[in-house]
Amino acid sequence: MTGVRSHTHDSAWLTLLPYALIAVGALLRILPHGPNFAPIGALALFGGAVLPGGVGIAVPLGALVLSDAILGFYPGIGWVYGSFVLIALLGLVLRRRRTAARIVSTSLAASVLFFVITNFGEWFGPLYPHTLAGLRQDYVAAIPFFRNTALSDLCYSLALFAIYESATRLARRRAEDLAPAVHRTT
Repeated sequence: MTGVRSHTHDSAWLTLLPYALIAVGALLRILPHGPNFAPIGALALFGGAVLPGGVGIAVPLGALVLSDAILGFYPGIGWVYGSFVLIALLGLVLRRRRTAARIVSTSLAASVLFFVITNFGEWFGPLYPHTLAGLRQDYVAAIPFFRNTALSDLCYSLALFAIYESATRLARRRAEDLAPAVHRTT
């Protein structure tokens, strides 16, 4: 009976994980932070790598919608949300094999993806001329923000994956400790 309770307990925390990630992601986005230093890119990457099916996409979008409902919605929101959907899909690369080097490289790729997509979308707005020179001006103006995007994606990704791996290892050990021992009769 203890093994059943343990399994149910372990399933419960995995079921609650997406909701906790949404709440924490939204909260960290709402609380004061440096420009572009937010956990949403890391949530998307982590969600795509670890969470089942569309849940990996729903988590960063849920955190965005929740925080944007408080912070306010803005022009170009589709480019931002779309970039996080693509980052969640990028997380699929980490689904089978996660090493620190792979997490770091996909985190950097996620930052570049966000930078390229959202600034391309910004170019369509009224701020820059719709010419190649305007596009270049748009990307050059955004370079100072890239550093924080890359740092936040890297820090939050490493933290999320480390916490998750530690928790799953602990849960596995706990399940092994609670499993009935094999009795030998001689």
